[in-house]
Amino acid sequence: MHTGLRITAFAAALAATFGTAYGVGQGVGPVVEESAPPAPHDEHDGPAAREPDGGGHQGHESTPPGGLQVSEKGYTLDLGTPRVKAGERTELRFTVRDSAGRPVTGYQREHEKELHLVVASRDLVTYRHLHPVRAADGTWSTPVDLPRAGGYRVFADFTPAAKGAENLTLGADLAASGRYEPARVPAPDDTARTHGYQVELAGSLRPGKASELKFRVSRDGEPVNDLQPYLGAYGHLVALRSGDLAYLHVHPRGEAGDGTTAPGPDVSFTATAPSDGTYRLFLDFKHRGEVHTAAFTVRAGSATPDASGTAPSAPADHGGGHGH
Repeated sequence: MHTGLRITAFAAALAATFGTAYGVGQGVGPVVEESAPPAPHDEHDGPAAREPDGGGHQGHESTPPGGLQVSEKGYTLDLGTPRVKAGERTELRFTVRDSAGRPVTGYQREHEKELHLVVASRDLVTYRHLHPVRAADGTWSTPVDLPRAGGYRVFADFTPAAKGAENLTLGADLAASGRYEPARVPAPDDTARTHGYQVELAGSLRPGKASELKFRVSRDGEPVNDLQPYLGAYGHLVALRSGDLAYLHVHPRGEAGDGTTAPGPDVSFTATAPSDGTYRLFLDFKHRGEVHTAAFTVRAGSATPDASGTAPSAPADHGGGHGH
């Protein structure tokens, strides 16, 4: 995660669509679930797509994005719970292993956590930002409740404590059994509403070139000027690229308590998209003791609407809670 938005790739083609939505969450992770219309670091040096020298280019990634691999630079994400049942609360377990197959037990803390875990459905309807607990033997675990059947991708974002280790985002597939009905990515909209809050987005996402994304939070028509710190900042942003879930995970410009960053109503990020495409943005913010998630669909470059056929809409699920 970094003040300048970085994009890592959420591995394995998660072909699909995304439901609309925003959600409120406390407890285990941001979850989103609302109706989708018919029709994927700042201080967090993830293997994100970096802004190329001298500006951007359309439709080409400046560097290979991360997150598409289960193993990278000697580390492997070993998902101990590859299958769950939709609609049932399940303990999700996994281990990060080094090149010798040993569980990793030492991590650098970044944005208040040793590891950040994101779970997203292949059709981009369900989203969870979780903060699992690590046992002494290196096994991580967190409860998860996935409301819809289908394919999911699990992303672990971390930096090993080993000398010279770099930040990594590793991905693994997760299956939820049950009847599956895909949904389509909702149309772009610069306004999101979630549980009485309205969030407006200004700015655009550009391929290969940094640009500002500014979010303004209001409630009952009044600007929210007393946002609370969440993971060390007044906002947290994750973006998924439709089709393969390329992944942006960043924090805004400035930090809570730095003496210059106001606690709202505006939260700004510097973002660089790795390519043209349709992206789904998830903004987490905390107010009055609760973490809320607002979701947006944006297009970078010459992207056109996803040709998702006539797949039915489905409730978008970003609600459910954030791990603390």
